[in-house]
Parts: sequence; structure tokens; C-alpha cells
Amino acid sequence: MSQKTLTESGPESAAAASSAPASKRWWILAVIALAQLMVVLDATIVNIALPSAQADLGFSDGNRQWIVTAYALAFASLLLLGGRIADLFGRKPAFLVGVVGFAAVSALGGAATNFEMLVTARALQGAFGALLAPAALSLLNTTFTDARERAKAFSVYGAIAGAGGAVGLLLGGVLTDALDWRWTLYVNVVIAVVAFAGGWLLLSNKRDASNSKLDVPGTILVAAGLFSLVYGFSNAETHDWNSPATWGFLIAGGVLLAAFAWWQTRAAHPLLPLRILLDRNRAASFLAVLISGAGMFGVFLFLTYYLQLNLGFSPTKTGVAFLPMVAALMVAAQLSTTTLVPRIGPKAVIPLGFAVAAIGMAWLTGISVGSDYTTAVLPQLIVTGIGLGIVMPPAMQLATGGVAAEDAGVASATVNAMQQVGGSIGTALLNTLAASAATDYLAGKDATGKLVQAQATIESYTTAFWWSAGFFAAGALIAFLLYRRGVPEQDPEAAPVVHM
Repeated sequence: MSQKTLTESGPESAAAASSAPASKRWWILAVIALAQLMVVLDATIVNIALPSAQADLGFSDGNRQWIVTAYALAFASLLLLGGRIADLFGRKPAFLVGVVGFAAVSALGGAATNFEMLVTARALQGAFGALLAPAALSLLNTTFTDARERAKAFSVYGAIAGAGGAVGLLLGGVLTDALDWRWTLYVNVVIAVVAFAGGWLLLSNKRDASNSKLDVPGTILVAAGLFSLVYGFSNAETHDWNSPATWGFLIAGGVLLAAFAWWQTRAAHPLLPLRILLDRNRAASFLAVLISGAGMFGVFLFLTYYLQLNLGFSPTKTGVAFLPMVAALMVAAQLSTTTLVPRIGPKAVIPLGFAVAAIGMAWLTGISVGSDYTTAVLPQLIVTGIGLGIVMPPAMQLATGGVAAEDAGVASATVNAMQQVGGSIGTALLNTLAASAATDYLAGKDATGKLVQAQATIESYTTAFWWSAGFFAAGALIAFLLYRRGVPEQDPEAAPVVHM
């Protein structure tokens, strides 16, 4: 949204834009960023602690994946509902309830005495995260209306969304090594206290869709559809792709989401108004977020395995190894949102970011059994971080910019849903492809030899990296074809975005 567009949208919008001091807006950003970090961290922070939790609570290898999957299932399936609740009942109460609930169930998980208690807490974390995440993003969208301020705010938010997984690995390693696995959950209570206090003092409430009603049939259809989709891809990791538990749920998810799309054209108060999806730039941005989520797992998941199992890094050292990527991502995020996209538009910038990320991932396939971190991993991580920093923050900004104020929550929820579904797809596909590559390499060889086994794992990692590079290359092509030329401006017919 340009400054020109903001000025032309009328006196009410202009007044709203100046109604809060700049210092308060930046404090609001700090609170929103902290809450978002808490949600993103929990997608990975528990991963490093899983072996310790498993030894402590005595659950099986087969049950271990549910500690991660329970969170993903609840989060993905309830995101659109959470976004609409924020629009209907107010973003401040949705944010505060989400923060308190997330902290409470995190404490429950940290105090878990058995597997059932822990997996229940993780599912509840996902549910409260589905309320918190879209409320946070929609608050950001409605708080920053000035073009330059908004670009800076989204560079921070997008960097956290992109780098939060790596930060979660670092923090999970530090807490597990220094304290106990339970602190990977207890730490949320500490974060939530600060986020709640800031939200209570700084945020004001506005119900932009207060005259609307909740679309119950649409909510059921999309929640069931997203659940089936994520569950199907999760089953692909533990079952075969030929298993009914995999393809059956994937087909069911597709059918339910198609029924949801059909219903949205007929519902009096649609959960996801199709006008949100029909804008070319916004649709391209949703796809960019989805592809970024799918490809990023090639970095975090398999590189974590490589650093710990092949190079012998500790959990803490593994997390530290990702920090250069985080730094590169944050610098690129600032550059892309505040300079590149406002000057030359997304059609050139976002495909460029995908291309840079693809180069980084392709370069990473050069790892070997005897590789060194500083030459075979570090430069490649920095390049990949730059690429993702160019893609994710502006894509998130464009996906939520220009929507009517009453749709801000559900548009924000759609962004989060795309990232979560993309991550689920990426995890399932890359795990399956990596396992197949290792099996193919071992065929006809002495699988008992340590060197052969080590080389088989390298084959699995490099296969995952090549496919991640392919995801990013496809993202570059799709973004180039879909984004409109020029610098995007807010639709003059869209309802003005109201400043909080």
C-alpha cells in the first residue's frame, strides 16, 4: 500500500493512521513479534528434546512422531476458525486468550507424567496457536498503515516467521542441554507473561466484522479438510504412500476443501470470502508462502540430522550453526520489504529470492562424509537465508495487504495455514524421498559397513536438498508468472485498513 493510496482513501483513514504515536506502534510490533516467535518456536523447539522426553516418559518410537504431529494437526485445521473469531469478536481478546491458553497448556505439557498427557498438551497448544497466530498477524496489518512503517514491520515479522524454526532448534538444544526437556515447554510461560502484559496495555479492541456471523458449515468443512490433508501427509512418514491411511485421508482432504470452496460461493457470511483469493498478487503470495514452507524443511530437518549424526554436533552447537542463516535472512528481509519491492515490485523480487534459495540448496548437495562445516555448510546456509529473506516477508505483506478490515483476520489465518500445510507437505515428501534414496544406495552393498551406512545417509540428505532446490525453482517460475508487473497498490475500492 503506497502513501498516495493511504492519503486518497479518505479523511477517516488518514486520521486513523495518525491516531496512535509511532512509539506505541513499535511497542505493539515488539509484543506481536514475541507472540509470533512463541508460536513458531513450538514447531521445532520440541524436536531436539524428543529423545530426552521419550526416555523420561517411556513412549515408543512409533508414538514419538505424534508429539510433533498433534501440534501441526490442531494448528492447521483450526487456523481459519481462529482468524474469523478474531474478526468477529475482536483481535485484542483473541490475542490475549490465545497467549494465556498457549502458556497454560505449555505448562501442562512441561508437567506431563505420561505420553497421553504430553500429546494432549501439544494438541491444545496447536489449538490456541491457531487463535493467536492470525490475531497477531492481523493486528500487525491493521496497526501499520503507513507504507514505509508497514514494510519495516513486516520485515521483522517475516524474518521471525522464516527464522523461528532455526531459533527453535537453538533454544531447544540449549534448554535440553542446560536444564531439562520440560523447559522447552515451560519457556513459553515466560514469553507469554511479557506478551500478555504488553498486549493488555498497548492493544485496543475493534470488531471489524461484528455484524457478520460465523460460517459453521464452512468451519466444519475447512477444519476437516485441513486436518485430513495434514494427517495424510503425516501418515506418509510412517506408512507407505500406498496405505489407505495416507491416500485415503489425502483424497478426503481434497474433497472436503473442494466442498468448502463451493460452499463459500453460497454462504451468506463466508468464512473465507473468495475475494481474498481472487487477487493475483495475493494468490501468488499465498503460493509463495506454501512453497517456502515446503522447501525450508529441507534445510532445518535434514541439515539437523547431518550436523548431529555425521559431524557430531551437540544440540546446542547445531542450533548455533543455523544462526548465520538467521542473520542473513533478517538482513535480506529488511532489504526486500523496505527497498526492493517498493521500488521494482514483487514480479522481479520474489522470483529472484526463490532463485537464490534454490542455488543455496543445490550448492548444499556437495556435502560428503568428510565435509567441514565452514566450507560445505556455512556459505550455503547464508545464501539460502538470503533467498528466503527476500521471499517470505514481502509475500506475507502482500498476502494480507489491501484486504478489507473485516477480512484481516481470516486473510492472516490463510497465510499461516499455507505455511503449515507447506511444511507438512515438505516433511512428508522429503522424508519419503530421502528414505528411498538411502534404500536404493544400499541395494547390492554390504549394509553392515559403517562407511556404507554413512554414505547412504549422505545420499538421503542430498536427495532432500535437491528436491528442496526444485521446490524453490518451481516457486521462482510460479511467482514470475502470477505476480503483476509494477509496484502494488491497495485496491481503492477496498475498505480502509483501520489503525489500532
